[in-house]
Amino acid sequence: MRRAVCPGSFDPITNGHLDIISRASRLYDEVYVAVMINKAKKGLLEVDERLDLIRQVTAEYGNVRVEAFHGLLVDFCKQRDIPAIVKGLRAVSDFDYELQMAQMNIGLSGVETLFVPTNPTYSFLSSSLVKEVATWGGDVSHLVPPLVLEALNKRLRKD
Repeated sequence: MRRAVCPGSFDPITNGHLDIISRASRLYDEVYVAVMINKAKKGLLEVDERLDLIRQVTAEYGNVRVEAFHGLLVDFCKQRDIPAIVKGLRAVSDFDYELQMAQMNIGLSGVETLFVPTNPTYSFLSSSLVKEVATWGGDVSHLVPPLVLEALNKRLRKD
């Protein structure tokens, strides 16, 4: 079985993330979405909420598994026999950082990293940008799935 992982914080998951996940799901038998937990950072959405939202918006693919993980991504991969990491690249600036990570990951464990160019529609999109715009009342409805928009609006009304 061919497996790959799409890692990230997904706080929140965006249409750009979904584009990469859906493309990976067509190339691999099983795709894990690893919601990486950084205990030093306070996210807008709780980890369990992110996991639930991602499961809902990827359910149609049929071969996507969603899990949280704290630690090194290569350990996540080793524990699940995943030989490949799939990462979307929006711009050259992404490549500089991601190349270093890819080289470290292959050196640590032999796990390969495959770079997928982002759909130009989403080349500017990031979770941080979505959160910032939504926090100030901007319209992000075209940047995230409807379920995610609902969760963002609910969370931002509470704060």
